[in-house]
Amino acid sequence: MKDTDIKRLLYTHLLCIFSIILSIFIPSLFLENFSILETHLTWLCICSVCVTAVNLVLYLVVKPNASSRRSSLSYKVTRFLKCCIYFLMSCFSFHIIFVLYGAPLIELVLETFLFAVTLSTFTTVPCLCLLGPNIKAWLRVFSRNGVTSVWENSLQITTISSFVGTWLGAFPIPLDWERPWQVWPISCTLGATFGYVAGLVISPLWIYWNRKQLTYKNN
Repeated sequence: MKDTDIKRLLYTHLLCIFSIILSIFIPSLFLENFSILETHLTWLCICSVCVTAVNLVLYLVVKPNASSRRSSLSYKVTRFLKCCIYFLMSCFSFHIIFVLYGAPLIELVLETFLFAVTLSTFTTVPCLCLLGPNIKAWLRVFSRNGVTSVWENSLQITTISSFVGTWLGAFPIPLDWERPWQVWPISCTLGATFGYVAGLVISPLWIYWNRKQLTYKNN
């Protein structure tokens, strides 16, 4: 494993964290009364757009899984359309899972769906950027010993930490603290965001710390 790969991963993750910061502070300069709590739906949309845009640009520039095969225009268009379909399927799947776990079925539908979009942005978008619309590759990466690069190792950590953050964010909702951030799905989205950012910070540090023990099939 090369230290340059870990440095590239670290810089990429720092830019992803910067996209979260942009989604919080930059809109307040242009939108009146903008805040994460008071205009939560607006923030969810802006955060999803910022994170998706940064992920797309970074993976196009860094190209961690660059391949010279199947580079025709028709293949790229087909791949892009498949990625869009996978992303929409992820959003609807998360929406259904949230409802099954207790989210309102009829009320707050928009809030639930935008939360599903945001969680898909934190989890599905990086998978699509790195692995493409390839279910076999996804299953390989999220199996016990299936990763073949530091990027895939990092993908495991950030995805799991986003889910864990979402799960932890649901705990304050039923408590009778009567805080504004306990309204569905604010605490869950904040938990998912903190989990995603924590994964971005932890993964390169963990990979660097364990670089001597980690081995990859393509190295």
